[in-house]
Order: sequence, then structure tokens, then C-alpha cells
Amino acid sequence: MRFHPKPGWLIPERDATPESHWLNRRQMAAAMGLAGLAHPLLAQTDPAALAPLKAKRTISLGEDLTPLKAVTSYNNFYEFGLDKSDPSERAGTLRPSPWTVKVGGLVHKPLTLDVDQWIGKLSLEERLYRMRCVEGWSMAIPWIGFPLAGLLKAVEPLGSAKYVRFTTLNDPKQMPGLRLPALDWPYREGLRLDEAMHPLTILAVGLYGRRLPNQNGAPLRLVVPWKYGFKSAKSIVAIDLVERQPLTSWNQSQPSEYGFYSNVNPDVDHPRWSQSTERRIGEFRKRPTLPFNGYGEQVASLYRGMDLAKYF
Repeated sequence: MRFHPKPGWLIPERDATPESHWLNRRQMAAAMGLAGLAHPLLAQTDPAALAPLKAKRTISLGEDLTPLKAVTSYNNFYEFGLDKSDPSERAGTLRPSPWTVKVGGLVHKPLTLDVDQWIGKLSLEERLYRMRCVEGWSMAIPWIGFPLAGLLKAVEPLGSAKYVRFTTLNDPKQMPGLRLPALDWPYREGLRLDEAMHPLTILAVGLYGRRLPNQNGAPLRLVVPWKYGFKSAKSIVAIDLVERQPLTSWNQSQPSEYGFYSNVNPDVDHPRWSQSTERRIGEFRKRPTLPFNGYGEQVASLYRGMDLAKYF
């Protein structure tokens, strides 16, 4: 019999937060002051109105969750505007269903996935991850998703595939922020193949027990918890395996400020501010920034021998 040791971030099911805590729609709506909202543009931005997702809870950070209201109303999602309140106010125009994602590039078996049908066939997990923004604020969020590695294995990468490129929706009718020249649209991100295959890297389809609200990247987004949040592309429409390091939106826009790797490193400051501390949303005091956002034990080996100040 083969023995597979459990990662340090797994917790027994008996320690999981009761499912009713996340799935009770009325309690969530009351807590957020959203009971009775019925405007059509709010239908996909109000998490209490979204379908629940059944998922096995697998991860605990041993710290308090960021309030749901903050998670769904304080966002960077430039496709809907530059202010952090814009996504929750404007993302009702996004139509997350039906939705397809093309998975191809240097693979033996390219796929086109119908996201609604696909999610119904998946065994989902709820994982509590820290997400840190490069500006110095962070959140602790229970994401619902599945390891990206499973999807990549299904398409059978060619030996020449070294990176994974992610492309997001580029439709100004659904995303009014695309009319602004903030970035060279569509939004693009990328990971090295071994980063993408790491078990901590997930494709998220929900949070707090429900489908993703539009402002959080519906219907499918990347979550890479040891990197800054902008690496976690939202509203993905294409995933391609490629040989060369792909061009990414923020690195292209401001290469001196946003490196390709974008690992959380307290010793590498942003040119305009320090990265040595962070402020958890809902907290007054700042806390020290942890290397790799606290996941060093799991991911530091991916970068052994690399100059992490040069490859930031």
C-alpha cells in the first residue's frame, strides 16, 4: 500500500466550519444589509443571490476570515473601473453564463469547456487562502475551486511546454472599464508550468459557499496564494501552454514595478512604497509581510537557486 503524506495545510473534516454558516442565504443577506435587493444589475454581484456550491473544506490558516462584504466590495478589477468600489457597482453587466474556456497551445488534447456543465462534474474543495495586493493590503478568503494541475494533466502538455498563459474576457459591452486605456487589453497573465502544477494553485469558481460574484472574477478565476493578487486572472476565457515566458499585462505596462514572478517578498519594495508590512482588511494595525505570503514551506523549493530580487 502506498502512503501519501498529507500537506501541512490540510485539516480534518471534523474541524471544518459548519456548512450552514456559509450556505444560509438569509443570514448572509441580513449581515450585508442586502435583503430585498432585486435590481437586475445586482443579480450577479450580490453573493446572497448566487447558487450555493457543495465543497469539501480542506484548508485552514488559523486566522479570522475577511468579512464577506469587504471581499465582494473592495476589489481591483480594472475591467469595471479604477476605483475599488467600481467592480461591485458596475459588474452587473457581466454575463457569466453561458461561458466557455478554451484550453490549448502545446498540448496533445485541447479542450473547450462549458463552465456550467464542467463545474457540475467536479469534486470541489473549499480552501482558505491569503490574498495580498501589491499596495500593502490583504484578505483571508475561503475560495471554492479545484487544482489547476488536474486540468493541465487532462490536456497532456507537450514536452516543449514550459509556461501557462491566461487570457481574460475582452468585451467592452460587458466590461465598461475596457474602454479606458489603463492597460493593453485583454488582461493576460502567466505562470511557469511547475508553478501552475503546484497543488496550491487553483481555479476558483466560488467563495463563501457560493458561485463567484461577478466582481470577484466570475465564472472562473485563477488563485495563486503565494503571489500578489494581480497574478490571479479573473473571468478567464483561454488557457494556453506555451514554450516561452508569456507577456503579462502589468509587467508589460510597468516592468520596473511588476515582475513576471510577483512572489510576495518583503525584502523587495515596490518603487513607490515598502512591501515589508501589510494591513489586513478590517484591522487597524499593520503586520509584517511573510515571505511567499506565508506559504514558503510549500513553495520556496520552486525557486531554489534563483535571485528573487532580480526575478521579482
